[in-house]
Amino acid sequence: MLKAVVLAGGEGVRMHPLTYTRPKAMLQVGGKPMLWHVLSRLKKAGITKAGIVVKYKAEKIIEYFSKEENSLGMQISFIQQGLKHGTGAALMDAEKYADEDFLAVAADIICDPALYRKVMEAHGKEEKTVALKKMQDVSNFGVAEVRDGKITNFVEKSEKPPTNLANLSVYSFSPSVFSELGKLAPSSRGEYEIVDVFRGARAVEVSEFWGEVSYPWHLFDLNAKLLSEMEASIEQVENSTIKGKLIMEKGAEIFDSYIEGTAYIGKDSKIGPHSFLRGNNSIGANCRIGESTTIKDSILFDNVNAKHLSYIGDSVVGEGVNFGAGTQIANYRFDASHINIQTEKGWINSGRKKLGSIIGDHVKFGVLACTMPGKMIGNDCWIGSNVNVMRHVKPHTKIFAKQDYIYQSQEDQDQHSG
Repeated sequence: MLKAVVLAGGEGVRMHPLTYTRPKAMLQVGGKPMLWHVLSRLKKAGITKAGIVVKYKAEKIIEYFSKEENSLGMQISFIQQGLKHGTGAALMDAEKYADEDFLAVAADIICDPALYRKVMEAHGKEEKTVALKKMQDVSNFGVAEVRDGKITNFVEKSEKPPTNLANLSVYSFSPSVFSELGKLAPSSRGEYEIVDVFRGARAVEVSEFWGEVSYPWHLFDLNAKLLSEMEASIEQVENSTIKGKLIMEKGAEIFDSYIEGTAYIGKDSKIGPHSFLRGNNSIGANCRIGESTTIKDSILFDNVNAKHLSYIGDSVVGEGVNFGAGTQIANYRFDASHINIQTEKGWINSGRKKLGSIIGDHVKFGVLACTMPGKMIGNDCWIGSNVNVMRHVKPHTKIFAKQDYIYQSQEDQDQHSG
């Protein structure tokens, strides 16, 4: 099995504000887009050809991976998803490409290459093979009922799931699956669901690493996992203390600074002077982290500037964000409780006691601006000097602080005291 179909058409609404400007598959983690990590691991599993199904902001994926094809060592094709919605519709659009047995995977789920190999090896002469994994909490997953190694029933996100065998969105199919997909009717959501062809599929129970990201703060654990697996690499480091692992791309520099933990530093990024990086940090390409700025357990996309006296903790920062001098991203509640986030479905518990801000692309912070824990800031916003962000901010919003000043001269004071 040499081909894979990678489903990358989704927006990822729950990943707003980061996905207002890019598909979910292009979210940066471990220094690269998630889709890059997926393709890299498929290559390690023996896949040499990948057909990427694109739809939402497809140009972002095509532009990036048209340049990355040689470095990944794969033959990459792009398949435009049509007007129909759903995973079944997306896969159906790959019918001409998938003219032999193939692996089908989601572009936003990163797996151990051994998991891919296990599914391909189990496929044999089967028409359909589905990866399943036992999980303690499957309330947010589709689950399969299995008998004699075959899926007999599949239930989507039930309050009372019949089993704990979760669907991992990793499949092997023969081309015959397209005849089944062509007969599908839309679900109650108006989508064509790939799970509707699962009955009769071979079930493969796996235990290898499988990393899903549903909300932006899930990127932190995935980032830590990916950084732990990457090999150290050193570029230019001057007069700095390093207590941990560095992963530096070409042209990256660290000078007069202190690094504690694991840090990925992207191409042509500069750290210093007197910068402090601690925990698991991923700094994108062409970033500038400067004088007395602290970055803690955060993910910064490309072209981010934080040059003067800023603190950025437990945050995900989009491309082209500029932090004015003294910007403070708060990440901890006074009462030390878990940080709750307001989402499109109401308030949810992030499960984290440390969580800063999720910041969209091209946001500008004025001097001495700050944000409270767990706040989302949309793309292309201005956060003015001395502004304290207390709630989520929609894209293209400008916020300025209004202050009243009292000027009192010595003469005024003397008259008042008399």
